[in-house]
Amino acid sequence: MKHFYFLFLLTTYYTFAQLTPPANLQSYYNGVDFNKTGTNLFNDLAVTTASKHTNYITYSNVWEADKITDEDPANSNNVLLIYGYNDNDGNYITDRSRSKTLNGGTQGTDWNREHTFPNSLAVPSLDDSGSNVPPYADAHNLRPSDVRMNNNRGNLLFAAGSGNSGNVSGNWYPGDEWKGDVARIIMYMYLRYGTQCKPSYTAVGTTNSVDSNMINLLLQWNAEDQVSTIEDNRNTYHGNASNTYGQGNRNPFIDNPYLATLIWGGTSAQNRWSSLSTKNIAIIDFSMYPNPTKENLLNIVTSNYSANLNIEIYNILGASVLKQKLNNNAKEINISTLKSGIYLVKLQSETGSITKKLVKN
Repeated sequence: MKHFYFLFLLTTYYTFAQLTPPANLQSYYNGVDFNKTGTNLFNDLAVTTASKHTNYITYSNVWEADKITDEDPANSNNVLLIYGYNDNDGNYITDRSRSKTLNGGTQGTDWNREHTFPNSLAVPSLDDSGSNVPPYADAHNLRPSDVRMNNNRGNLLFAAGSGNSGNVSGNWYPGDEWKGDVARIIMYMYLRYGTQCKPSYTAVGTTNSVDSNMINLLLQWNAEDQVSTIEDNRNTYHGNASNTYGQGNRNPFIDNPYLATLIWGGTSAQNRWSSLSTKNIAIIDFSMYPNPTKENLLNIVTSNYSANLNIEIYNILGASVLKQKLNNNAKEINISTLKSGIYLVKLQSETGSITKKLVKN
């Protein structure tokens, strides 16, 4: 059972960065065009994430998978517990690490499998197709958690907070250590299962201006809390379908959190691919006026660059609607053929490109 989702329309402006995955990931991401941004990049990643998911492990298999993927780096006999933060306060519920063998459903001793994106908040629910198939049994979404801590979280929505995990005005803060993990899991579930797992179903906060399904808080957490060793271990294991409990697919937002920035904007997240180039921002820039405009002539003024440049304008569907060369530092472009709406204006040079939003009234 494979699910392919081609989702929402994004309307914003982006720096068109040149992305190149590291050598060990180039084969996996072979079908993705990393010159793309926004919805085009999202859709490429969605297809890859779904098509690489070839090994459908059962919900019972997740017990064994988690014992491997969530092994405590400081104690190979234990697993790390999401939302946990203290092993020495005498309070079992706050444990951060616990024996692998104590998996089950007993409060006070055991850890169980936490659906980071809760089953009941998906539409339809994650177990709509059964509890032993995705998305209910997708191991990328299932993390070890103390039984009582898991019960306390229940299906509370994620919300802003600080410090350790806990209830925040009837919502749930995952804790400073885990908020990035949570954000990247929710993004993965949205990428993999589409509108069944909208981020807005499971988090509260301001709505992303370019995608009403995305919550800006998750983008903030993705930027503030960098990828952990456990996240990398999980991604490496599940990215290899030859592993006994490996699914075959990866969470691309763990591989590079900056992908979320290229898709949804917001605070620039960690770039884990050293070959990523955004130096074009420092080399070329431009302004355009008037914007918004009712006029048929758009003035383009460039700075820090004097060589020939190309301007290309895209509509909100991503289709190119106008192309023109710029030979001077200032130039007028005739946009009389453009209808009222929002456009992306891309300035391209041999060293890179930068894109800004244009509104024509």
